Amino acid sequence: MRLRIDEITAEAREVSFLQSEEEVNRRLAQGPVHEFRVGGAIAVDLSYYRAGMELFFEGQASAPMVAACARCAEEFSAPNARAFRFVLAPRAAGDDGEGRLRTEELEFSLYDGEQIDLAPLVVEQIILALPSRALCREDCKGLCPQCGTNLNLHRCGCEQPAPDPRLAVLRALKLERS
Repeated sequence: MRLRIDEITAEAREVSFLQSEEEVNRRLAQGPVHEFRVGGAIAVDLSYYRAGMELFFEGQASAPMVAACARCAEEFSAPNARAFRFVLAPRAAGDDGEGRLRTEELEFSLYDGEQIDLAPLVVEQIILALPSRALCREDCKGLCPQCGTNLNLHRCGCEQPAPDPRLAVLRALKLERS
């Protein structure tokens, strides 16, 4: 979705739209982490307004995610939502004459031209909302390291190796959960 800059006023406006998942999936496939993909369109609810030359955006992006569990390798679906805020300033205002940003303006994204393309900003928010590790559930038992059985579904008959006696002191510790 694109917004014309001259149509953004000081009065807050709201818009809802669906963004294609193709760009997010393309970027995820090119990156170092391949456990995630977006399983459908990204729903975006957005409020925006102008204050001087700066453009303020606030909203939420949500999408159905499909991932491969990092412990058991089973594919699972999960919702992915992220509330976001960002400020866009004109590129000319953030330029120090040599093409570099001034330190006080590093917290802003910059725009130039007559329109704001929201697609890259939405893609960024969905990627930022991904967990650092894909788990089908918090208590996932994973795979047996010897036979590969999914321990969430079946118990395997593999013999468990004796624990390392050097770690006995650590097993004796009791951790308090806060």
